[in-house]
Amino acid sequence: MNFADYIPHEIEPKWQRYWQQNQTYKVENNTDKPKCYVLDMFPYPSGAGLHVGHPLGYIATDIYARYKKMKGYNVLHPMGFDSFGLPAEQYAIETGQHPAITTAQNIQTFKKQLAKIGFNHDLSREIQTSSPEYYRWTQWIFQQIFKAWFNYKTQKAEPIDTLIAIFEKEGNLNVHAACDEDTPIFTAQEWNAKTEDEKYALLLKYRLTYLADSVVNWCPALGTVLANDEVKDGLSERGGHPVERKKMKQWMMRITAYAERLLQNLEHLEWSEAIKEMQRNWIGKSTGCEINFQVVGQPQITLTAFTTRIDTIYGATYLALAPEHEVIPQLTTPAQQIEVEKYVQWAKNRSERERQAEVKTISGVFTGSYALNPFTQESIPIWVADYVLAGYGTGVVMGVPSSDDRDFRFAKYFNLPIRCVIEGTEDVENPTEKKYGKMINSGFLNGLETQEAIQKATAFVEQNQLGKAKVNYKMRDAVFSRQRYWGEPVPVYFKNGLPYLIDEQDLPLLLPEIDEYKPTAEGEPPLGRAKNWKYKNEYPYELTTMPGWAGSSWYFLRYMDPHNSQEFASRQATDYWNQVDLYVGGAEHAVGHLLYSRFWTNVLYDLGYISFQEPFKKMINQGMIQGESALIYRLKTENTYVSADLKDQYDTIELHVTVKALEGNNTINIAELKRWRPEDYANAHFIVSKDGKFYANTRIEKLSKRYYNAVNPDDVIEKYSADTLRLYEMFLGPLEQSKPWNTQGIDGTYKFLKRLWRMFYNEKGEWQITEQPPTLEELKILHKTIKKVEEDIERCSFNTPVSAFMICLNELQTLKCHKRAILEPFLQILAPYCPHITEELWHALGHTTSIHHAPFPIFEEKYLQESTFEYPVSINGKTRTKITFPLDLSQEQLAEQVQKHEAVQKWLEGKSPKKVIVVPQRIINIVI
Repeated sequence: MNFADYIPHEIEPKWQRYWQQNQTYKVENNTDKPKCYVLDMFPYPSGAGLHVGHPLGYIATDIYARYKKMKGYNVLHPMGFDSFGLPAEQYAIETGQHPAITTAQNIQTFKKQLAKIGFNHDLSREIQTSSPEYYRWTQWIFQQIFKAWFNYKTQKAEPIDTLIAIFEKEGNLNVHAACDEDTPIFTAQEWNAKTEDEKYALLLKYRLTYLADSVVNWCPALGTVLANDEVKDGLSERGGHPVERKKMKQWMMRITAYAERLLQNLEHLEWSEAIKEMQRNWIGKSTGCEINFQVVGQPQITLTAFTTRIDTIYGATYLALAPEHEVIPQLTTPAQQIEVEKYVQWAKNRSERERQAEVKTISGVFTGSYALNPFTQESIPIWVADYVLAGYGTGVVMGVPSSDDRDFRFAKYFNLPIRCVIEGTEDVENPTEKKYGKMINSGFLNGLETQEAIQKATAFVEQNQLGKAKVNYKMRDAVFSRQRYWGEPVPVYFKNGLPYLIDEQDLPLLLPEIDEYKPTAEGEPPLGRAKNWKYKNEYPYELTTMPGWAGSSWYFLRYMDPHNSQEFASRQATDYWNQVDLYVGGAEHAVGHLLYSRFWTNVLYDLGYISFQEPFKKMINQGMIQGESALIYRLKTENTYVSADLKDQYDTIELHVTVKALEGNNTINIAELKRWRPEDYANAHFIVSKDGKFYANTRIEKLSKRYYNAVNPDDVIEKYSADTLRLYEMFLGPLEQSKPWNTQGIDGTYKFLKRLWRMFYNEKGEWQITEQPPTLEELKILHKTIKKVEEDIERCSFNTPVSAFMICLNELQTLKCHKRAILEPFLQILAPYCPHITEELWHALGHTTSIHHAPFPIFEEKYLQESTFEYPVSINGKTRTKITFPLDLSQEQLAEQVQKHEAVQKWLEGKSPKKVIVVPQRIINIVI
């Protein structure tokens, strides 16, 4: 090797091979050391591979893991793949290629790219959620959840056998459990008289996972049900396909049983307040009152509304029902039937997110029926309105236009009465702006302040059996079915129409081979195409598969003990590794993966399989690395493109093009554009600017294949080095913030590494390191940097150490320091950031073991303690010079020595000063 120059393309592959061959990063479940579990949200292996935005969080966790290892911790820092997913299935539908083949190819691409960046992952612990060895345990956990119920008295999940024992002894009158709303009350005698099938069917109303008819987001183009967080503006998040609301039989997870616990446990997590607030809002706790309204002329129908402001009931002038409410047909009069049915059909197909977001869009329809306000006995109209959600509360809203913004807009739009019930709201344009105060026009509540009125009204409701006090949660039970092929088979078969678990010894239930990956002609999921796919050749299997979040809800546990064939992870391993100490990933998973993973972890804790409730102790949500996109303009009517500075003169449409065609001053290299997409641009006409150049506009936005602005990390590594990429991504700014990718700035980090190399080898490739003892100044520079880097990494401020490294190297270069005693520990503190170059130079220093097994240098405060002070010297009130004196001199000694200094002598001109004033470690003032 030529040592005259830093040649990363030789250094980096060499050490990557060394680490793999020597298992440098292999981790043992060694309980002799304190543990540190560092984890990234594992990636879905897409066909596009990684762009430079993906490794941002991975590099940060890699630095933290390496640092902690050097500090004496046993560090678990694994990587795997969330390998079930819709893109591979869509590709299978289009091409016929099995999703497993596509997924395996994509994983290989990812692994090659990750390896080039030099991560310290223990590759022996890799997991893939689509591997049968892995999803066997996903299915097993599903079975444990199915065999459990939630006891509100003990506030935990318990085995279903304990519930059966209660039923056999005393029925369910005193059971306080999470269960279906329509669960009947029965005695022990009635329970014991039931058939086995009847008992089993009744238990389904209590199980933590169960089958239910529910309104779901059905996407015909994808052939699957989507979770609320997978739908945006009525379209699927993936692919942008239309989504409709449809009632289907689905597997559900009773996550609502854990709503309060999930809410309370947030207080103990080291997460950003923004993410906590997103989860609080999703859980949506509200304390209020359920109140019953009798329908006029139909006494058999009672409409129950939930409200957090029962004090405002005297201002209720209408009821609004969710379009999905099952009682609407009975309430609809013949005169209103056509209008109501038309509205209900339209509204039901809008996603809940869309209905909640469009606060300014007002729509509704009158049913023709009325209900009695139980406090005033006044008849109020019953409407259907899409701002009311079936899954929150009861699906009935008590409309109080004077106290609620949406109710106010609805009443104004449909000319409904607005009755003010809070003092000071009578004569204002929008009474809802004042939410609290003394009650007026409110019968026995008049004169009371808000909180007192709520208490008194709630007591009145309960005393008169008009309803009850209630705590509500906006969160719904989680849909656990997907009508697709590429997912975990649900380990369930049907007998007499009831779902039963397959025997544990028969796990994993493997995905069967099928001829096509589309739903069947009868509308069944793709698994309906499997021939003779029955349990014990007799009982039909469940045909839906698990959702994408199933495998990711517990994957952090499998890393602890990935090769265990007897259990998902040994108790010894889970007790040792425990919670993830640092979890890094995108904020987009706040109400999906993070909530579901917390739910599964809590259930496993309750059932005694693990010793902790929460999966992720500390979490950082990394910001997005954004890219510069190139935008050009095409005439709407022909294949002609117009320079951006001329676009306003034409009728054009905006198009994204590859940033590789973008050159200085936002000019486009037309030849490069034609090479990129000859079918679009080879024969196109280009209208250029007056200077003969073709200009584009640019925009900073998400790095994406769709915007053609993605930068492949392989290209950066090829041009510079992996260590340059790692250092630069951290240098861009705080991990949590979004920042633009700018390749112009990467040169600085590359030059830093070349200068580091030059500290060890001169231009001729000659070794420069000496064994001379360091000076105090050199030790001060080094220990100042050790302190800064250690403090910053501990608080996960990964960008600021990069500046500290550069400052340190500059100062050592100025001192022409080539001393082992200084540069060796400098390599050690730099190693977490730049593992390749530091490993190379470490071995060049004579070491035979990896730098990544070396300890982190110990900061010593004594080297930062100053022994001198530079005094500003003022003569007759004007600062004339600065002189450095030892700190141990007395004021008298300072006064004596300052007069002898040549810089002061010229101002004294041989005279004796009248006075010398010394302010220790501040200033010396001479009066002449």
